[in-house]
Amino acid sequence: MKALPQALALGCAAGASRPCPATMKAIVGILGFSLLAAHCPNAAEIEWKAGLATVKITPEKPVPMAGYASRTKPFEKVEQDIYAKALALEDRQGHRAVLVTTDLLGLARAVAEPVCERIEQKTKLTRSQILLNSAHTHSAPLLGDQDRTESGVTPEDARNVVAYTRSLQDKLVEAATQALSRLEPAQLSWSSGVAHFAMNRREFTPRGVILGVNPRGPVDRTVPVLRVGSAEGTLRAILFGYACHNTTLTQTNYHLCGDYAGFAQAYVQERRRGIQAMFMIGCGGDANPYPRGTMADARGNGETLGREVCRILDASMRPVQGPLTCVFDEVSLPLEQFSRADLEKMTNGPSWQSGNASAMLAKVDRGEILATNYEAPVTVWQFGSNLTLVGLSGEVVVDYVPLIERAIGPLQLWLAAYCNDVFGYFPSARVLEEGGYECRGLYTTQGFFAPAAQDVLVTKVRELARRAGRKPPE
Repeated sequence: MKALPQALALGCAAGASRPCPATMKAIVGILGFSLLAAHCPNAAEIEWKAGLATVKITPEKPVPMAGYASRTKPFEKVEQDIYAKALALEDRQGHRAVLVTTDLLGLARAVAEPVCERIEQKTKLTRSQILLNSAHTHSAPLLGDQDRTESGVTPEDARNVVAYTRSLQDKLVEAATQALSRLEPAQLSWSSGVAHFAMNRREFTPRGVILGVNPRGPVDRTVPVLRVGSAEGTLRAILFGYACHNTTLTQTNYHLCGDYAGFAQAYVQERRRGIQAMFMIGCGGDANPYPRGTMADARGNGETLGREVCRILDASMRPVQGPLTCVFDEVSLPLEQFSRADLEKMTNGPSWQSGNASAMLAKVDRGEILATNYEAPVTVWQFGSNLTLVGLSGEVVVDYVPLIERAIGPLQLWLAAYCNDVFGYFPSARVLEEGGYECRGLYTTQGFFAPAAQDVLVTKVRELARRAGRKPPE
């Protein structure tokens, strides 16, 4: 503690038996203020406000499940409720943003963009300040914005899917607006750890690449964690991530739940009572959990991830400061062009290829022009010089982690995928050359990505990172 003011020092000078009552009162006041300052950050040091909201999105009636085409009947049991959760932030200059996470397979553009438009209208945010992320659980409800029957789905189930989707959109808007209305002074800090259950699933066989187990294949096992505390430092919320398909449970499962990501959030919330735990998936388009197959595996993987999050919270974390700069743009990703003969041949190819090729061939036969590009959204949020959050759309494979690290630098970097528009897989040039399921391309429309799409995306991320204030390596 700094030296006492001169007037107090005189009261303690040699020859003075004890300070006068006024001096003692001043000493007690200064000591009390010093102790308070040691535990409470100065108001001038509080750079953030944060608001939170949680909305249950468990369907009120059973609907078919998303993620595995072989399942066509509704779920049979709710193993775990599913949620949409929102984190709203405001920096000292009044720049705001809201992140909404969901325990869902993914939000396609047709579902996500109306939600963002309504949030913009209600809150006066711009599109760059809104980020939607889905956990990609394959034990979630099927979504659809049009009353049409998918293969094997009854007309009644199809109507229920549309009704659920419209109700879901309302709840996502509700979560975002609630969080923005609850802004309170906050402290942000972040760190990262590691969890080991992610396994590369691109198994090489004499018949080509299959969905299997590849222990030598690349994966990103990083566990990034953002801590949201009150002005006094009390824990309020946690945002954490992991880059792995949320597919511990397979096509035989008919129990609704958030899979490992849902169980991880529950694990953290049980051990940090009263807080909001949120999950944001990373570039795990070619990774599966290991082990997988049972509900016990899903709970075990969730516990593994949850334990690591709690360990990180108990360790030292780096403060996150402002200002917050949000940028958003769409990148025109080139699609491979095929002749009619090529498409005819592809319709007899592997299942991951034949369906898309058949739909493209049907368009050609109707005289329609095949698309040459797909417009994909990309978001970058820059937190001062402390942290860069990159939100990619689609099911992004792990190769984009080192590619983007080399493009904008590996430090203070959080990479998320499955954001804003889950349109299909986004493979790298390497994966496209090797073949396999991750090369299936678009599934909300038709098309296969060209190898050149890799560099186009990485260049766009570098451009947006620079616009947001990050200094990429030269």
